[in-house]
Amino acid sequence: MSITIESLACWLVDIPTIRPHKLSMATMGCQTLTIVRMQCANGITGWGEATTIGGLSYGAESPEAIKSAIETYLAPLLCGQTFSGPAALADKMNAHVKGNTFAKSALETAFLDAQGKALGLPVSSLLGGALTTRLPVLWTLASGDTQKDIEEGQRLLAEGRHDTFKLKIGARGLDVDIRHALAIKAALGDEVSIRVDVNQAWDLTTAIKGMTQLQDGGIDLVEQPIPLWDRQGLIALSQRFAVPILADEAVSTSHDGYALASGGFTGAYALKIAKAGGPVQALKLAQVAQAAGVALYGGTMLEGTLGSVASLHAWSTVRMQWGTEMFGPLLLKDDIVVRPLDFSHGQVTLPQGPGLGVDIDEEKLRYYARK
Repeated sequence: MSITIESLACWLVDIPTIRPHKLSMATMGCQTLTIVRMQCANGITGWGEATTIGGLSYGAESPEAIKSAIETYLAPLLCGQTFSGPAALADKMNAHVKGNTFAKSALETAFLDAQGKALGLPVSSLLGGALTTRLPVLWTLASGDTQKDIEEGQRLLAEGRHDTFKLKIGARGLDVDIRHALAIKAALGDEVSIRVDVNQAWDLTTAIKGMTQLQDGGIDLVEQPIPLWDRQGLIALSQRFAVPILADEAVSTSHDGYALASGGFTGAYALKIAKAGGPVQALKLAQVAQAAGVALYGGTMLEGTLGSVASLHAWSTVRMQWGTEMFGPLLLKDDIVVRPLDFSHGQVTLPQGPGLGVDIDEEKLRYYARK
C-alpha cells in the first residue's frame, strides 16, 4: 500500500535515567530521544525514534545532528512524495543523503508504523511475520560499582525480571575490570549468564590477556573488545578463544557482515536498527549472518519504548541465538508512551496492535521535549 508523506515534525526529548549508566566512553544520567512524527495522507500518523549514547562520545551522529538532518535535508526531500514501501523510501533517502543512518532509521520506523496502521497489520507482519511474541531480554549492570551491581543483579533475579546480565567494562585498568566482572559472575552464580561489553576500549594485546581471564572465569560472551577498524584483530580473537566474540560497532551494514564472515569471523553480530538505517536495513545484515552461519543478537542504543518496539518487531522475525538487550525503557525514569512494555521472567512482550502497536502520550512528549 502506497503512503504519501504530508509533513514531518521532530523533537529532542530529554528523560533522566534511574541511575548513572557507566560505559567506557561516557557516563549517562539522562537520555535524549529524537522523536519523529510523520503525518501522511488519509489522516494516518507514523511515529519513529532515533537515539544515540552520550552525545558525540559514542558515534558520529548526535541528537542535535539527527534532528538537523531530518528537518534540513530529509523532510524537504520526502514531504509531498508517495512511496510504495520502505525499499522505495530508503532508495530515495540514500540517493540524496549520505550516512546519517540514525536519522534514516527514525524515518523508516515512522513509515512502517504508518503503513502498518493503514493496512491494519503489525510492523512485524510487514517485515516477514513474527516467529514469537516473547523475546529474551537481558539487563546491563553498569553503575560502575561492583557491590552495587551485585546487589542490583541479585534483586532482579529475586524479582524474576531478568536472568541474564551484561557488564560494561573498559573505562578502567584491565586488572580492575577483570576483578569487577569475575566478582559479579561469582556472586550471581554459575546458572546466570554473564556477558561483558568493552565498547572498543582495548587494543589487541590487552584483549588477548583480558579474554583469557574472562574465558577462564566463566564469562559467556565478549562484545567488541577492540576498535571497529581492526577487523583482522576481531577475526583473530574469534578464532583464538572458545568464548564467542560479539561484533557490534564493527558491523553496521550487510557489507560489513559479509566482510567479517568471509574473513573467517566465527562469533555473533549485534543488530541495531539505528546503525543500519532502520528495521528493514538491519534485517539485511541478519540475512547475511544467517547465510554465513553467524549467530544474531538484538542490540540497543538505549532507546525509549518507541525505538525499542521498532527493533523488537524486526528481531521477532529471525532467530536471535543470543537474545536481545532491549531494556532501554527500563533505564528511563519515564517515557512518552501511554502503555509501557511488559518485561517479566527474562522476556519482553511484542505489542500486537497495528503499526508499532504503541500509543504516544503527547502531553508527556510536550513536557519532556527540549525547549
